[in-house]
Amino acid sequence: MSLDAELTDIKSKFEKSLAQLTHEFKGIRTGRATTAIVDNVQVEAYGARMPLPQCASVSVPDATTIVIKPWDKTLLKFIERALSEADLGMTPQSDGIVIRMNLPPLSTERRKQLAGQAKEAAERAKVSLRNVRRDGIKHVETKGKDAKMPEDLIKKTVEKVGELLKEAEVKIDKTLREKSDDIMTI
Repeated sequence: MSLDAELTDIKSKFEKSLAQLTHEFKGIRTGRATTAIVDNVQVEAYGARMPLPQCASVSVPDATTIVIKPWDKTLLKFIERALSEADLGMTPQSDGIVIRMNLPPLSTERRKQLAGQAKEAAERAKVSLRNVRRDGIKHVETKGKDAKMPEDLIKKTVEKVGELLKEAEVKIDKTLREKSDDIMTI
């Protein structure tokens, strides 16, 4: 593997960290209902645990309501229990056919808590990026010395890894700013 291939590998790991952050942000509630709020809820169904979207259709008919319609009516109680245990800040209401969840309006204090959760997730993503950078630099330096590559080429590659990190951190900051603005908007 050449040093360019190492850079490509490091860049793909950075992109995976950014994708993970985006996925985490989808689970953090804003003032509007979204299906992503319940995507990570695990339902005990058919003797196994599975994500809610795999055993029910989830829709958002308006800005404050999530409607969950199980594909198998026998799963209704299991889904309702899983939603209660997920502690989403909403109470599931079943009519025997579908489950409705109404999002209560967020208080200013709760919005600040959610913005704090988003900031913590962004910091975890940055730590992950820095770990990838550290491991990548070690790998580049070891590989370069083993292949007897010129030191200036190794140094330029290490600098490029640092530039990639800065670009990724800028993306994280931008994503965090957008999510915080979305959370704080009433």
